[in-house]
Amino acid sequence: MFEILTGTGLSAAAGLNAFIPMLILGLLDRYTNLVQLPAEWAWLGNGWVLLIVGLLLVLEIAADKIPVVDSINDWIQTVIRPAAGGIVFGSGVSSETVTVSNPDAFFGSDTWIPVVIGIVIAFAVHLVKMMVRPVLNAATVGTAAPVVSTVEDTASLSLALAAVMLPALVIVVIAAVVLGLWLLYRRFRRPGVRRSSVPRSRF
Repeated sequence: MFEILTGTGLSAAAGLNAFIPMLILGLLDRYTNLVQLPAEWAWLGNGWVLLIVGLLLVLEIAADKIPVVDSINDWIQTVIRPAAGGIVFGSGVSSETVTVSNPDAFFGSDTWIPVVIGIVIAFAVHLVKMMVRPVLNAATVGTAAPVVSTVEDTASLSLALAAVMLPALVIVVIAAVVLGLWLLYRRFRRPGVRRSSVPRSRF
């Protein structure tokens, strides 16, 4: 069960920010004993890979906080985030972590199945993000972009860490993120400003 929650949390995090969960997994594998990636995913902990992912993360964080640029970035990320979701789900469910000592208990040698599941989860989260962000930007003339982006990055980081450290929290974090995005969407998704209701003069 924990394997599923770990993979789900990591792929959902990738749907918000492709590079945060990849960086978390790679760093924890390389510098701690909290994650032990299997041989087929060991490249995530390579120093050059971590450097490249870190640079891409900086670019992603910057681009996602600029109105209009964030929407263009979302279109570009339509391919990248699901791909990252597949990678982190596949590597997450096959890794030994502080809570998972028997990886691959659900999927065995069918490594392509968790990758596909991760792609689907990350793509779904990404679509919700793409739907909500333009509405918030339009309603706030772009001022909401850096705030919402920061919230999304924080949610992605929280999901990735919870997935590795305490998978049971993944359900709570996902529920909180979904609720928060939905409330923001409902709050700012209003029709255009109505004309003044002051009656016109008859003269």
